[in-house]
Order: sequence, then structure tokens, then C-alpha cells
Amino acid sequence: MMTPVEYFAPKSIEEAISLLSQYGKKAKVVSGGTDFLMQLKHGAAVPECLISLGGIHELDFIKYDEMCGLRVGALTTIVNVANSSWIRRKFSILAQAAGMLGTPAVRNQATIGGNLCNAAPSADTAPALLVLGATVKIAGVEGERVLPIEDFFTGPGLTILGDGHILTEIQIPNLQPHSRGGYLKQTRRQGSDLAVVGVAALVVMEGEILKDVRIALGAVAPTPIRAKKAEGMLRGKKLDAKLVEETGQAASYESMPIDDLRGSADYRRRLVAVLTKRALSHAVQQVESEVR
Repeated sequence: MMTPVEYFAPKSIEEAISLLSQYGKKAKVVSGGTDFLMQLKHGAAVPECLISLGGIHELDFIKYDEMCGLRVGALTTIVNVANSSWIRRKFSILAQAAGMLGTPAVRNQATIGGNLCNAAPSADTAPALLVLGATVKIAGVEGERVLPIEDFFTGPGLTILGDGHILTEIQIPNLQPHSRGGYLKQTRRQGSDLAVVGVAALVVMEGEILKDVRIALGAVAPTPIRAKKAEGMLRGKKLDAKLVEETGQAASYESMPIDDLRGSADYRRRLVAVLTKRALSHAVQQVESEVR
């Protein structure tokens, strides 16, 4: 295996941005490095410059505030996201999704920022963050900016990050009362395989009425997406068997899957319908159990 021509391990955000501005598209940024190693294994081009963010300790944190919600540093490992008491209690759908990502060894090394910046349509944390209404903070030479996570992905393996920019943190607002959700994924085999389809669903209940609904799909479009037409079918209504069936079908129509080694487009559409129905029904049952 060839090694990059140059290797840098900056110790601060400012140093990393300076290096990225200098090397531009010649550089490859890594955090945990799990995705990069897989890319090299499959014959990806070796970059002229490798910049490891692993030494920027200020990007490794989980902080919760009753007023502002959750903040997670981009270098926080997936295992720490999955095991965080704050995340498990307040934003359990994210802990659930993180716990489904890869093997235990991968979860110990991979970071949430790396999972997002790799921009795989099948990224497990992305659908959960979409339904949680997350935003991302980006730092660059011109300063910092915050944008909705649904604006972060621009295509398979592509994000809005330009030369001289890094993802620094993920922010999640506090959920409304009587909110519950879940993430489901189907793989080719049991365990750590990539998602053939991933579905996240979050509901906010007011009595028996669905005050708000969010549905996000992974591995069935060029980027993780919200199924907004399906969501709109449910708001202001009471969930019943007929409505959940129609919503699952609507979500499948919003998906844009392709045929690949993990499954056909038709199979993926059918899975979207099934997993959407299961995720919605389970979320509603969780709220109903909570208020009894």
C-alpha cells in the first residue's frame, strides 16, 4: 500500500483550516480513518497529502443544555455517541442508530463527523439526525456558520464542505414533549453490514393525534432524504392501520433507489414501505405507553 506524500496532524481547528486552504483538493481529511482505510483497500487513489484531525481534542465532546439542547463534537467516537447517558435519555434514536454502525471495533474508532463527511447514502447516523432536526457547524477561513443537516449532503460521497472547511460539531434542539422515534435498517446479513435500506421516524403526539411527524430514508437516494410527502399525510391525524399502510407506500414512492450488489431498486422500495410502517407504529406505541 502506498503512503501519502505528506502527512499532517494539526492540533487546532485553525491549523487544520490553514493546511486545508494550502493543499486544497490535493489533501484528504481523516478523523477515525475507518472509511479511508476501506477506500484504500478498494483501490482508491492515494492523496498527495493526508491531514488527520485526530489530535484536535477540542472537537471530542458531548454537551447537553436544558435550554439549547445537545452539542456533539465532530471527533466524538460512534461508541461514545451510542453509550452517552444524555443521548440515550434525551435523543435515543441517535444512540440507537450509532449502535447499529459497523462492528464494535469500528464503533470504537469511527467518529460521528467522519460518518457524515464520508457522505455515504447508507450512513446510519444521517437519517436519525435528519428527523431530529439537527444542524451542523462548519469552520473555515472566513469564520463559522451553521446550517441544517439536510443541506450538508450534496451527492454520493459529496458534502457542502469546500477547500479550507471542516465540520466541527453537530447540534440537536430539545424535542417537544411526547416525542418518540426509532431507526430501523435492513442489511444483507445479520450484524455489521451496510444498510440496504435505513428508515428513521419521529412522532410528536398530542393525545391520539400526530402533532408532528418526520421520516428519513437512507441508502435509497443519492443522499439521505426526508420523506416529506409521507410526513404530510400524517400530521393532524390519528394513526390507524389504513393510514400507516398508505404512508409506507408514499415513502416508498419518494425513494429513488438503484440496483446494486446489496439489492435491487424494487426490493429497496418494498423495504422502505415495510420499515416505515414498523418505525411509525413503534414510535406511536412508545408515546402511548409513556402517557398511560
